[in-house]
Amino acid sequence: MFATYLYCLARSGALAAIDGPGLDAEHPLDLIRFKDIVAVVSTVRADDFVGAPAEARMSDLAWVGPRACRHEAVIERAMRVSPVVPARFAALFSSREILAAWLDAHHDAISIALDRFADHEEWAVKGTLDRRKAEARFLDAALARQGGALSSSPGRRYFEERRIQAGIGQELDAWLKEVSAGIARALLEHAVELREREVVSGGAPDEAGARILNWAFLVPRGSVGDFGAQVQRINAEHALYGLALDLSGPWPPYSFCPSLDS
Repeated sequence: MFATYLYCLARSGALAAIDGPGLDAEHPLDLIRFKDIVAVVSTVRADDFVGAPAEARMSDLAWVGPRACRHEAVIERAMRVSPVVPARFAALFSSREILAAWLDAHHDAISIALDRFADHEEWAVKGTLDRRKAEARFLDAALARQGGALSSSPGRRYFEERRIQAGIGQELDAWLKEVSAGIARALLEHAVELREREVVSGGAPDEAGARILNWAFLVPRGSVGDFGAQVQRINAEHALYGLALDLSGPWPPYSFCPSLDS
């Protein structure tokens, strides 16, 4: 049994043709046109994705990984000539007629999204914090503020420093919240939208940097250079506190896609 596999949606006037393999060499890419929208599709075996054996395969990175890469590669090829609404990996329709009906039901939302994505790109900004480095900076500043107020007695001075150190964590958390909001405002000077995504811990020790933010920005193509320069300025400003931003992209605009129930 076969199914229609959806990669992405694009403007039919911009994406006139697309060739090459889809998820496998057996079934080439094809286009399904509906009004001013075109769906990039290929045929797949339905039982590769549906059913008990398929559930095991979908948990096998050796099986999913290469196919997910091919999925992304097809979307990126379409992105070179048209704005796209990307489909998630393994978006299946039982027939082309069902896909056409789905396109009819969601045409307006898809069309609005394609207009929004025209001449825009999704860029990912991930932030990490070397908490030990940041705490050391805050502790040094707190001790400097105390100055001669600290006891000259070694024993008492030790406990006074421990008391100061105990409050550093809360001070750092408040600073981080304020700084994160400021960074978002600064980056939005060169972007039109921001989406916060789940921060997935990498299990890294504090000294290697703990992940603290995971953002997606929709950036006009003409502003990408300024956006990247702003990231560099922010990194330079906060380097002594161990805060660093990592910029990657452009990506298909998954984070800004409308919710289209299938």
